[in-house]
Amino acid sequence: MKNKIMLILVFSVLFFNCENKLNNEEIKLIQDAKPILDIKKATYLYHFAYDCIEQEYPNKLNQVIGDANYLKSPKELHPAFYGCFDWHSSVHGHWTLVTILKEISNFEFQDEILLKLKTTLTKENIEKEILYFDDVHNNTYERTYGWAWVLKLSEALKEWKHPEAKILEENLQPLVDLLISKYLEFLPKLTYPIRIGEHQNIAFGMSFALDYAEKYHPALAQLIKQRAKDYFLKDVSCPLTWEPGGFDFFSPCLQEAVLMMKVLPKEEFIKWFELFMPDFSKNPSLYLQIAEVSDRSDGKLAHLDGLNFSRAWCLYELGTYLDNYKMMDLANQHFHASYDKMDSGEYAGAHWLASFAMYAIQQAKGGQ
Repeated sequence: MKNKIMLILVFSVLFFNCENKLNNEEIKLIQDAKPILDIKKATYLYHFAYDCIEQEYPNKLNQVIGDANYLKSPKELHPAFYGCFDWHSSVHGHWTLVTILKEISNFEFQDEILLKLKTTLTKENIEKEILYFDDVHNNTYERTYGWAWVLKLSEALKEWKHPEAKILEENLQPLVDLLISKYLEFLPKLTYPIRIGEHQNIAFGMSFALDYAEKYHPALAQLIKQRAKDYFLKDVSCPLTWEPGGFDFFSPCLQEAVLMMKVLPKEEFIKWFELFMPDFSKNPSLYLQIAEVSDRSDGKLAHLDGLNFSRAWCLYELGTYLDNYKMMDLANQHFHASYDKMDSGEYAGAHWLASFAMYAIQQAKGGQ
């Protein structure tokens, strides 16, 4: 399999150094290299997510301490999402497990996953999570990265055809409702967009939230679309040469492009995209190179594996929407560059990268 992937990547370089359109054989090679969620990949990703959602330590709380009474263990503070080093990684670890069960019927470890989900996503645990967000010192907690992943988890639960899914989804819904109210309050107050390549990237937070809102909350969807236009409609010539930053796990340019792809009518988006990322569609590999990770034991440097995955999912989304196989080929290259390296034995990446890899796989098949 590795030889096949390498052959495909070599062909890709040759193909995209010329200006001719790709022929059917070249397109088939690109399609064959796209990752799919088979049993092997599901099992590989399952172990990362399953093992960490109940691993309480080490843990980064990102907590504002009001007084000595705030000094509690992660599990006391966050009985649903205390594992995986930090709160948001636990949330998207849950999403990974739900997605596996949603996509693969009779998965070998289905019973183990269900038992864990029924232990963490209880009504009582979610009520305690809400109390944390209601605290005066922590009412902006996980804005908006963790909020977005909660909505993505809820979306997956709503679409999972299993008798237990509805119970879990109903248990989670009060937290979803709270975070939607926070989006509705926050976005009108955010005067300027946040364009960084880490958690606070607002295009990512809005994009995931829009996926949920388009199906389940029209008022939030309308707000996100309007604020996306307010923030980004006049943007031109996104500085791709500035990417990546040393700690990035998002591409600010690609995240913004995907959000606007969801917001604008297709013809309007194509015109906007050509001004926003001029000539990128013709030869994207000239503008983005695979991110290299120098030390996977360093949590911040390990972000760059996540960047390869998040770039991949954006390129799959854009490539599918624009029928651009060069983007899809570049997505394949980014995905395969980091996929096998997740199993490095370093918790700095192992606690969260499975979710990014899973989402890239989802987008490779054209979304959920």
